[in-house]
Amino acid sequence: MKKRCDWAGHEQVYIDYHDQEWGVPIHDDVRLFEFLILEGAQAGLSWITILKKRENYRKAFDGFDPTKVAQYDEKKFEALMANEGIVRNRLKIQAAIQNAKAFLVVQQEFGSFDAYIWGFVDGKPQKNAWKGLKEVPAATSVSDAMSKDLKKRGFKFVGSTICYAFMQAIGMVNDHITDCFRYDEIKM
Repeated sequence: MKKRCDWAGHEQVYIDYHDQEWGVPIHDDVRLFEFLILEGAQAGLSWITILKKRENYRKAFDGFDPTKVAQYDEKKFEALMANEGIVRNRLKIQAAIQNAKAFLVVQQEFGSFDAYIWGFVDGKPQKNAWKGLKEVPAATSVSDAMSKDLKKRGFKFVGSTICYAFMQAIGMVNDHITDCFRYDEIKM
């Protein structure tokens, strides 16, 4: 039996996410935008809740196309608020729209969101060596700096803890525990 990080649990959606996605470096702007929105939506909730709603989010938010999301009007906002397939939190939905606008500005300035966000780790993923879940931090000096800069640029729901979860999800850090089978599998 494969050894996994303890948080992966027993639900198949969680296991699949852990085994196939979590910690794998992502450099595609649309996927980066997706994780930015999903991590913000997760604030105060469990990640499994968001994973189970992920396909609904993809449909509701036009495949996470930041150009389309940035143009959402009041009618689309109200449709999102009525959509039972996503987290219907007014501030989180407003944040997703605002974040799309800020995302496009960052793309203009840096050429891509990827170039901007990966600059926080000099373009290289950090491979940590945690022996257990209790060792894994909720935030770091890098996530603090990222959070501060994102907020300065107008992003919402980007506190340091959310930023660190985002960094873990998109592979900026490999926080699989050392005896997890994915720890050495992930190509850095």
